[in-house]
Amino acid sequence: MANLSSEIDEIGSFSFTDFPEDVQLCILSFLSPSDIASFSCTSKRFVSLCRNDRKLWFTMCDRRWGSTTQINNWGKGKIAYRLLYKTLHQWENLIGFWRRSGSPTIGVSSPPLVFFEWGPDFLAGSRVSPSKNGTYDVFKSPFLWMGLSPEAQAMSFIDPDGRSGFAGKFGDLGESDFSDCDLIPIELSFMGTNHFSIEENLTLAYPNSPERRINGCRRSSPEDSLAAVTDVNVVGSGSPGSLLDGLMSEIYQQFANRTSPGGDRASRRQRRREKERLGKRKLEAEHFVKIVNCSPTPLRPIQGLWKGISDDMRMDFYLVVYDDIGGIACRRVGDSSEGLSSYSPVFWTSNTTFLEAPFSLEEEHFHDCRIHVHPLPANDIDELVPSIENKRISRILRVNSSYDLVLPDLAGSVPNPRNVEGRIWQYSNGTFGFGFLRDNFIIDLKHIARNGSILDTVE
Repeated sequence: MANLSSEIDEIGSFSFTDFPEDVQLCILSFLSPSDIASFSCTSKRFVSLCRNDRKLWFTMCDRRWGSTTQINNWGKGKIAYRLLYKTLHQWENLIGFWRRSGSPTIGVSSPPLVFFEWGPDFLAGSRVSPSKNGTYDVFKSPFLWMGLSPEAQAMSFIDPDGRSGFAGKFGDLGESDFSDCDLIPIELSFMGTNHFSIEENLTLAYPNSPERRINGCRRSSPEDSLAAVTDVNVVGSGSPGSLLDGLMSEIYQQFANRTSPGGDRASRRQRRREKERLGKRKLEAEHFVKIVNCSPTPLRPIQGLWKGISDDMRMDFYLVVYDDIGGIACRRVGDSSEGLSSYSPVFWTSNTTFLEAPFSLEEEHFHDCRIHVHPLPANDIDELVPSIENKRISRILRVNSSYDLVLPDLAGSVPNPRNVEGRIWQYSNGTFGFGFLRDNFIIDLKHIARNGSILDTVE
């Protein structure tokens, strides 16, 4: 017992400095940059260790993103890993699904759903849309690319034609390449953590513009373009053409007109330059809102993004959201050409209590007498009638369908409640289907993505 105690005392006497350097680096790689900064203040030796870019900061980058992107390839491998860590940490907020807010400005009918994912040495944003051929295929069209030049400058651009061959070649793009090709340089600005906007960067798009001659060649740095990512109170980022810029410009012009000799002439010149600058834009600003809860959880088993084929054999995307007062609402994620269909609820309920097995004979009849809509067979266009399929039901939820919220006190006064009443049948595999008592079919919903990848992708 005494020997054991002495061994424990010896082990307890070990300090961090007694470990080999590779072990120390491994331990430090689990810390955050602020923790690293605090730790570096403990001794002069640790200052050198914490500033070691090739050892410590590479290890931190590789541990966090090494499985999803090629750390050594960003900026042609010429970027300090400390700066790379900061940039990737900020850009990581983009990973996942976003939904456009407002009408499209890039293309006539661009889909509203956008998915961001890591590439080998870039971050890519893709437009995501459902197939129109009666299958579960999901079309993914890359259109936005973000990367770093060897000088550690952030470079972001829209690729209208989807020419993915440009991806990863940020270091090869010269200053005039944006104006000589169809790439549109952009500025991506965060407004809090769940909202960002993109608009054209005219300084890069038009190198001979007055702004370029005055300001010189300046590409937005990661600090400039993404500084607002941690500040949820920031409404604008000061990017060209933003609401904040326009307001401040008007205030300045009004003040100049009253106090400066020749203010009227200066104001007219400023307005003329602003008009010329806006007239050169190839695209207008677009805003996107993040879909935070895009996957189900044990407490919210049907929330998230889903896809399903409706009775007209068209595949739609659905977004199921739990509200703050205990209700559930489902809406289609559709094109703006569909009018208000994207905003009207497909189904909703204020009572999220599931019916558990065993189910009544009436509930079993509601399910068994309905047809499950299936994709059309690829080689047999004559088989248009979906087949009946019995699925193993784990739970049932009552829902309603209405474009207007039904007041609880008036719900019983509806002439035919079956016109709005429906069911959600949750299956044992975690998916679910829904249908309404007025119909004779069930729309089964499947996952759009799993483990960070979109399923059934067609590019």
